Amino acid sequence: MNELNVIQQIAVLALPVLFAITAHEAAHGFAAQRLGDSTAYMMGRVTFNPLKHIDPVGTILVPAATFLLSGFLFGWAKPVPVNFDGLRRPRRDMALVALAGPGANLVMALFWALMMRFGFGFEQTLPWAAQPLIYMAYAGILINAILLVLNLLPILPLDGGRVVAALLPPRLEAGYAQMEPWGLVIILVLLFTGLLQVIVGPGVQLVQLVGYLVAGLG
Repeated sequence: MNELNVIQQIAVLALPVLFAITAHEAAHGFAAQRLGDSTAYMMGRVTFNPLKHIDPVGTILVPAATFLLSGFLFGWAKPVPVNFDGLRRPRRDMALVALAGPGANLVMALFWALMMRFGFGFEQTLPWAAQPLIYMAYAGILINAILLVLNLLPILPLDGGRVVAALLPPRLEAGYAQMEPWGLVIILVLLFTGLLQVIVGPGVQLVQLVGYLVAGLG
């Protein structure tokens, strides 16, 4: 997307970012509801309405700034509330609730891959409509790949950290949980030192490759 100006890049990114974060958070709430906790459902968070999930800073300003400045997307939405004690099998179910978010991003990456394939299908006949769709699909695959891989890192409060906490024995879990207040600081340090891109880069490229194969670029 380097050939696009800043305004065009933001326009291309807007819908994929909103859909990616909305699907991620809604999936957490849906999984929690299915596993016995209706907290998110009662608060109206099991929905694809982005207004229910948007954090003005974390969902809009931070992703736009980090992508335009570093080429890497980082952001967050309002956390979906989950009552640990409301889950039928709390430790196992918390891991499943955590995995639902990245799982939704994988589904969204494949959805955008199909949209890219669709765009290629009428690129010659309707280029004015096909080109924006292809650019948006490219952004959608990239954004969801980043969110998928990033959220699987074993750092609390990321989803990967929740999974690790659920797998640890209770005594070790208590010690591991103490890192959560520092999780965002750790992620930001990794981001601004360039190490985050190095860590998640291979995984992001793998998801992109799968998406491009689905789109017919293989």
